[in-house]
Amino acid sequence: MTEHSKIPAPGQTRKRGPGESLIERAAGHFDFNSMIARPVPLPAEPVVSARPADDAASAAETPAVSSPASPPFAAPTPPPAPARDVAEPVAAAYLAPTAFAGEHHPIDRELLREQGLIVPEGTVTALLEEFRIVKRQLLVQAADLRRQKAGAAAQRVLISSPHPGEGKTYCALNLALSIAAEKESEVLLVDADFAKPSILSALGLPGGPGLMDALMDETIDPAECVLGTDIPGLWVMPAGDATINDSEYIASSRTARILDRLTENAPHRIVIFDSPPALAASPAAELAKYVGQTVVIVRADRTGQGALEDAISLLGACPNVQLLLNGTHFSPSGRRFGSYYGYKG
Repeated sequence: MTEHSKIPAPGQTRKRGPGESLIERAAGHFDFNSMIARPVPLPAEPVVSARPADDAASAAETPAVSSPASPPFAAPTPPPAPARDVAEPVAAAYLAPTAFAGEHHPIDRELLREQGLIVPEGTVTALLEEFRIVKRQLLVQAADLRRQKAGAAAQRVLISSPHPGEGKTYCALNLALSIAAEKESEVLLVDADFAKPSILSALGLPGGPGLMDALMDETIDPAECVLGTDIPGLWVMPAGDATINDSEYIASSRTARILDRLTENAPHRIVIFDSPPALAASPAAELAKYVGQTVVIVRADRTGQGALEDAISLLGACPNVQLLLNGTHFSPSGRRFGSYYGYKG
């Protein structure tokens, strides 16, 4: 069995209580809530001026919104009813969530099975149960961040690892597939590994413009780069065109606007970023500035302590860094996830 669980960061020790798992022990080592940055206030709603029909002639000569420098020929105060008639459609449009209208593509379930990934509509397996537990912790933390006014960052999760080959894309895919099964949430999986993107090939999806294209071209709406799937609640955003300046584009002010657009007025949408390895490429450290949670994948038989410490340091811009142990073949607590559903007795 492969167990995915949190482990404490290097240099931190804590006495293990009776029956505690790696996940339970790790929970006692992180208290980053006090470091959460204050949210950026939303811009004020636009002022809407309404006039009665019989004032149309004077409206052509009078500014819609008067300022201190305007002449004393201000438009008459509109009656309440017409003002509500005009303002209501504006408010409704302002609160409308960002909709993804991209073409929906089928996901090859057999391809998922061959890669050892969670298969939607499949039977309950140990892998499914393990990622259910991990998913639940991330969703609970996201809800806590929203209550603490962390803004849109509360809905963003960065998946990274110190080095290549430690399972970050595997874990990002399984987390996205698991969250998509939620009844009141949806998930957007963003391939942010610009040098070596692999999300589309893992899901059998066609290529197309993606995150980097939206960063480079201000005329591109990032919502139009999102691909739909036949898995309810699962959306995918490709990495886009490759460039040698990927880190510089992510460090630009446009990044915040693009990421806000992806979750605009959609509080139940979780965005998962599959980033490059933190010690192999710089974009991971830049993306960590925009997320509320970072999950560092630790390969049980490969990741060294020094590399883990360096990766955590580089990703320190995120106030909530957690570790996920990947590739274990034993359970310290003796638990066998998923076995209960096949139990008869």
